[in-house]
Amino acid sequence: MQDALMIALGTRRPQIRARWEDLLRAEKVSTPLANPDALVHLIDWTLDEVFRTLYSLPIRRRPLRAFTRADIDCPCGRNPLLTYFAAGEQAMQESLILSQAESLRLDPLERDTALRELNLALRHIARREIGAFCALCQFRDRASADDREVAHATVP
Repeated sequence: MQDALMIALGTRRPQIRARWEDLLRAEKVSTPLANPDALVHLIDWTLDEVFRTLYSLPIRRRPLRAFTRADIDCPCGRNPLLTYFAAGEQAMQESLILSQAESLRLDPLERDTALRELNLALRHIARREIGAFCALCQFRDRASADDREVAHATVP
């Protein structure tokens, strides 16, 4: 990502944080751990991780694998970080697009690359953190068993 866009995103950090929190509070709370009051404390740490990852992307020897939202999975669907990272992704993308709109001479290829790199960084962190949370989930084995039952029921 271009340095100018990184600086613009860094400058917008307070707005990103506020938007992220607003999006979290707009979502339906599915579990006590998904309460926005519990999750907002993670935003600053996550933003630090995103910026650290973005700064390190060009010098990485082995690039991160590009993930889609479909790759970020939770077997039981109760992981509070699913909503947390979806809200963060939206807040970061909105901020990047606003920053890009202010840059009159931004090449379309550079614009697309910046969005791709932002998604790459966010989804890499999301997958890691969601996976770590899912590893502790008490519903994990039950969700896997339910999936197996559905798979067996559909086999003729």
